[in-house]
Amino acid sequence: MNNSEENNHQQQELKRGLKSRHITMISLGGTIGTGLFLASGASIAQAGPGGALVAYALIGAMVYFLMTSLGEMAAYMPTSGSFSTYATKFVDPAFGFAMGWNYWYNWAITIAAEISAVTLIMKYWFPNSSSALWTVLFIIVVLTFNLLSVRAYGEGEYWFAMIKVITVIIFIIVSFLMIIGILGGNDPIGFENFFAGDAPFNGGFLAIFGIFLAAGFSFQGTELLGITAGETDNPGKNIPKAVRSVFWRILLFYILAILAIGLLIPYTDPRLLSEDVAVSPFTLVFDKLGIAFAASVMNAIILTAMLSAGNSGLYASSRMLWQLAVDGKAPKIFAKLSKRGIPVYALLATLAVGCLAFLSSFFGDGLVYMWLLNASGLSGFIAWVGIAISHYRFRKAFVLQGKNPSLLPYKAPFYPFGPLFAFIVCLIVIVGQNYSAFIGSFDWYGIAVSYIGIPLFIALWLGYKIKHKTKVVPLEECDLNN
Repeated sequence: MNNSEENNHQQQELKRGLKSRHITMISLGGTIGTGLFLASGASIAQAGPGGALVAYALIGAMVYFLMTSLGEMAAYMPTSGSFSTYATKFVDPAFGFAMGWNYWYNWAITIAAEISAVTLIMKYWFPNSSSALWTVLFIIVVLTFNLLSVRAYGEGEYWFAMIKVITVIIFIIVSFLMIIGILGGNDPIGFENFFAGDAPFNGGFLAIFGIFLAAGFSFQGTELLGITAGETDNPGKNIPKAVRSVFWRILLFYILAILAIGLLIPYTDPRLLSEDVAVSPFTLVFDKLGIAFAASVMNAIILTAMLSAGNSGLYASSRMLWQLAVDGKAPKIFAKLSKRGIPVYALLATLAVGCLAFLSSFFGDGLVYMWLLNASGLSGFIAWVGIAISHYRFRKAFVLQGKNPSLLPYKAPFYPFGPLFAFIVCLIVIVGQNYSAFIGSFDWYGIAVSYIGIPLFIALWLGYKIKHKTKVVPLEECDLNN
């Protein structure tokens, strides 16, 4: 290799600057957000506290299996292309192409959603302020964290996530002290609200199924762990450690928080259905305790959740776009790295798409923006399906090629049940996400808006397949070089 080739090779490498604590908090931060702080109340109102607990527990189990599948592949073959790279190597290059662009699009549009949300949050305190001001400030903050270095991104996300984690821990402790009568100046509440009316289950199976879908969206972001593998200083050690710790923390946070809300607030309370931060379930509990400015405190917490989501979204999507460019599946300019190892062009392009999507919310009553958001809504589940398929074939190929699974840095327990269970549950969620549109007279508009992400993914997959004449990779030919 001559000097120019060596320099070019070095320029293609991302910096391994993320520590174990960074990737643990990045995965935590990716899942603890508005799904817990705001949407959990609506879940309890619709299915009752018992129904919400069942839905979140089942989805939590599915996410656990996905985390172990992704962890096994990421520890063995760490790459920022993550499941796009795995799908290319173990399934079909066309499937990997579609997976990569699908996931990039998902986070680029999510950035637009976070921009919209931040302006609404800031207007809670400054009702007459300019939306443009908060939009620009949000962009500057997340872009700065991502441009400095991967370590700066990791530190920023670490502290954003830490604020959310501390909030949830305080909430759970305070709630249970109120339930047993130590705080709040009342007699012990016990299970009085949990079994009030039709509780703990309200609305039967269909109500639980509806929460099943909401719970799935709440847990999206755990797959960020796979993206960080390419910039983790010791992936063989740190990825398995993060897989083991993150899942249990997330599940405990969600299960305990939902249980606490269900015990303290009757599911019939109409305020649980509101999306206003002033009546967030967390705000209602803190108000019940007599904490002044509870709504302002929760507003500030939710603001950090928005910044965290924007920060992670820009990181994940820019790395995916960079890997697609390195693999020749995106324009080469996006493969260029700065001296700090940052894919600057991929960052700027992703942010530009997010901003354009945000601007579309001002035209045509936000119709274009709504379609964009709905198209991205299924992207996370499609990525999860891809992870399950890739892991199933990865392990099959690993054994078929004469390798011993016991030599893997991290071996997913419950294989092959894990990826098969996750695959089936994700398919059910994808197909049933707007089941009500098929009941009675077909709601064609509702069907089109809800499922637009599926034909977009298929178009990417088949378009690349037809153009490049790709085939499913035989197991004996899967590239297992790490």
